[in-house]
Amino acid sequence: MTKKYFILHPAVFKLDGGAMFGIIPKPLWSKQIPADELNRIQLSLRVMLIQTATKNILVDTGIGDYHGEKFDDRFGVVGPQNPLVETLQKNFNLKPSDITDLIVTHLHFDHVGGLGHDEQEHLTVFPNATLHIHRQHYDYSLHPTMRDAGSFHTQYFKPLIEKAEKDGKIHWLNGEQGTILTDGPDSLYFRVSHGHTPFLVHPYDEKFIYMADLVPTSAHISIPWVMGYDIAPGITTVNKAEFYRFIMDKNLTMIFEHDMKVWGAKVKPKGEHDFEAAKTFSVSEIDLQKPEVFFE
Repeated sequence: MTKKYFILHPAVFKLDGGAMFGIIPKPLWSKQIPADELNRIQLSLRVMLIQTATKNILVDTGIGDYHGEKFDDRFGVVGPQNPLVETLQKNFNLKPSDITDLIVTHLHFDHVGGLGHDEQEHLTVFPNATLHIHRQHYDYSLHPTMRDAGSFHTQYFKPLIEKAEKDGKIHWLNGEQGTILTDGPDSLYFRVSHGHTPFLVHPYDEKFIYMADLVPTSAHISIPWVMGYDIAPGITTVNKAEFYRFIMDKNLTMIFEHDMKVWGAKVKPKGEHDFEAAKTFSVSEIDLQKPEVFFE
């Protein structure tokens, strides 16, 4: 069975535009993504659903709904209660128990927030899913630097991961690259980057690669356009060039997790040292309840 791929938009949120573009001056980045009166830019919380012969696989879970009104107002979160669950039920008739695998790119709150119900219960939303998490990234997330500690809501995800491990529902990824899972003729693989956060997982197969926060939007394709959130921006520039060569060699489509208007792109060289989009794939308007098929 050929894999089926969908992109979901369970919610959107906002982050500071300056933080999203680091050293890039506002007159340049604001032409790509305009800011609101608080200097925030609106970002998607794109999630992938991949279906194989026997598996329903999610890549990331979005921001979730456990944060509270003050947090949601600060970050401009817009979406329904239990956003990912509602999207899966309405469009695919999938219950949380139908999800077999969940690939976690990294443990920042806007990527793993939909894993549990709320902070108090520590109950996993997807009880039958095997969690695919990078071991070294998890270890780092428990002891981050003061610079990035606020991105890890450890009190929320640590009990969920510990319970999943106790239940035999964790597949620890290790090293720089490898296989995430195989289902008959279908496989998913991974490579890691280290600039945004150590051991950030990028799932890929013969068609796509999920860029997560290495290249969060199409406006970040150019090598120097790096987020201020990155723990090691210089490493990000090196990783981006390495990934682009890999992507071009395999003719993969990049999937952007946070771009409101462009869900994916092909990449090509620009001059001697930079890269740009060779082709982009646009979203006409994000519908929080409607998935999009991007490969069949």
